[in-house]
Amino acid sequence: MDKLQLLKRLIPGFLPIIVFIVVDEIWGTIYGLIVAITIGIIELVIGYIKIRKLERFVLFDVGLIIALGAVSILLDNDLFFKLKPGIVSLLMTGLIGYSAFSKHNLMLQMTQRYMKNLSMNPYHLWMMQQSMKRIFWLLLIYSIATLASSFIDNKAIWSFMGTGGLVVVMAVFFVYEWLSKKRLNKQYSHEEWLPLVNDKGKVLGSAPRSVVHSKSFLLHPVVHLHVIDKGKLLLQKRPSHKLIQPNKWDTAVGGHVAAGESIETSLQRETQEEIGLTQFKAKSIGQYSWKSEVETELVFCFMTNHKGPFNFAKNEVDEVRFWTPEEINDNIGKGIFTPNFEYEYNTFKHLLHS
Repeated sequence: MDKLQLLKRLIPGFLPIIVFIVVDEIWGTIYGLIVAITIGIIELVIGYIKIRKLERFVLFDVGLIIALGAVSILLDNDLFFKLKPGIVSLLMTGLIGYSAFSKHNLMLQMTQRYMKNLSMNPYHLWMMQQSMKRIFWLLLIYSIATLASSFIDNKAIWSFMGTGGLVVVMAVFFVYEWLSKKRLNKQYSHEEWLPLVNDKGKVLGSAPRSVVHSKSFLLHPVVHLHVIDKGKLLLQKRPSHKLIQPNKWDTAVGGHVAAGESIETSLQRETQEEIGLTQFKAKSIGQYSWKSEVETELVFCFMTNHKGPFNFAKNEVDEVRFWTPEEINDNIGKGIFTPNFEYEYNTFKHLLHS
């Protein structure tokens, strides 16, 4: 999503308070209140004519101005109005934080109401959430500083924090995001990109391998092949240099599907690379989603009957050997196998040993 477009959608909501600050400085609180409410109503009417809906953030802003203005006038105390920019900013910060740190991206839902053709793949959504996390902390600091400025007997400082301060914060954020994106694009251009899929296996986009494996938990496809001979199951031992589950026994073949590659092609390639088989007939036995400590995979499982010989890649596999069903069952839960293999074996063993 273009962050500038999102900012343009939010600025109208802040316009009434900006107008109030300027008019209040020149003619006083009452006139500031009248002009700010008038501007807000005009914005609501224009918005309704354009999209047949009231701009909720503008409506909220006008309502808050009226409420705080009434209290301020009745109590003859302008502290409430001084707190207004900080309160609005804090509420927006909370909305952004909720969208960034939960599964419910309210900011995206709000944006999609205005940008009907907006389409984002899982990688773009993840990037958006990372940006929202950064701006959340930036706006939180700004909101607290703005609220604190309300108690300082200096109208210039309060006026700047309520208007210019937000512009400075957003400018800093956009410059940082632009520089960060430029740096990451250069880094990712040298990386392998992996396809991203939904739970049915439909490709939705792609993402750099480092992002997929850095707790982004973007769902991506992998293939597993179980090799069977006379009831025994071939397993591979993961080498000690592997970051995930080193020195543990795992499915005979397992690997990521490359971008633009079919499941069948990926299975053939991974099987040849890992155990040296080129001539085999594989049968699909099912698929499932698996979430580890660093990633989420959509695993496509296959089986084949083959007695070897096997020529495994020694930089990727320590050793391979056949295990009897009794050996596997006796060692499940003892830290010898990967959790992924144990889950998969328990799920499909009725097919593997049929």
